[in-house]
Amino acid sequence: MKISKKDALTWMSFFAEYQDDQPLPPRQQEIVYAVFSQIESAVDARNARLAAEIPGLKFLMGRTLYVGDDAKFSRGCTSCLTGTGLTAIRKTNKCNIQCKFCYNYGELDQQPPIGEGMWEIGGGKYRVEDVELLLSTCKKPTGVSYVYLEPFMEIEKYYPIIEKFHAAGIHQHLYTNGTLANAENLQALGRAGLDELRFNLGASGCADSVIEAIALAKKYISYVGIETPMTPELYQRFLQKKEQILATGVDFINFAELHLNPNNLCNYLGENLYICRHGYISPIWSREMTLKMMRRAAEEHWPCLVHDCSNHTKFARDLNLRAKEGGWFGATSYACEFDPIPLEIFLPILQDDTFQFLEEEPLPEGYRPGEMVF
Repeated sequence: MKISKKDALTWMSFFAEYQDDQPLPPRQQEIVYAVFSQIESAVDARNARLAAEIPGLKFLMGRTLYVGDDAKFSRGCTSCLTGTGLTAIRKTNKCNIQCKFCYNYGELDQQPPIGEGMWEIGGGKYRVEDVELLLSTCKKPTGVSYVYLEPFMEIEKYYPIIEKFHAAGIHQHLYTNGTLANAENLQALGRAGLDELRFNLGASGCADSVIEAIALAKKYISYVGIETPMTPELYQRFLQKKEQILATGVDFINFAELHLNPNNLCNYLGENLYICRHGYISPIWSREMTLKMMRRAAEEHWPCLVHDCSNHTKFARDLNLRAKEGGWFGATSYACEFDPIPLEIFLPILQDDTFQFLEEEPLPEGYRPGEMVF
């Protein structure tokens, strides 16, 4: 059903007021899903109009959008979207800063340790000397990524394992907020064989010291990029320091669509939110700003590649990974991080007179107020 915005607000307000941990009955669920569909369709249409304005827009096998030199497309992203995915390697459970968009916001001091001398690889626990065993018994991944929280807090522990995967010819990339990077540890990462370093520039508010670290990293590491959630704060600060950032020689910029979980949602309550394919929930402005930035990059001929790391990209990423793992047709683990989904967070977008549905129809019989029984 193509529920009207008025009816959507009426029903979602009612459901939100009486929502508990029990799932709604089927007819009520149909209405909620109809509302999600109407919002998502309108958001997709807005984004499609913005994308159509980007000169030279490119598509990677229908899985993601980008502008710029193909040779600068992140090898880690290629592995993620077309290879065997990215095997996440986890070690450091601490961070030296706190970002409002962080998935662990408010609980950074409660993250469980991986264990002394241990690394979490593919969900299991291993020591560095187990890497050869993994490579001799498991299918060799096209890429691995070092995640979980700020590796540079103990970066010296990473050099031996990076050397192991480098010797095996596996592409490796590592994420950092960049505030602890310096010539010594960046050079050591390059010597160990790290292929790609990604800076979360939004974490520091585009700090000058981090921009300088990006330029420094280019001396020692083959591919250096920026990967950061697109927020209004980042959009503004990036444009203020655009020339300084581009002068670093950065190869690629991944502007990620900000998605919310139970930890960081509190920082974005009241924003216009949508849910993508019943999975990630995001403010609608995040991808809009990315597409506007990509248009600017294309029109101004930025020297780096700019990638739209959207919810749709992550949706495609998971489908690719499941297929490479031998999953059945349509197998995916892409899902919402809220259980149940808090319906009240969608009221602001339904109350916004500037946001319109594409097409509306009257509710069918049996779905109108007074016709449904809980």
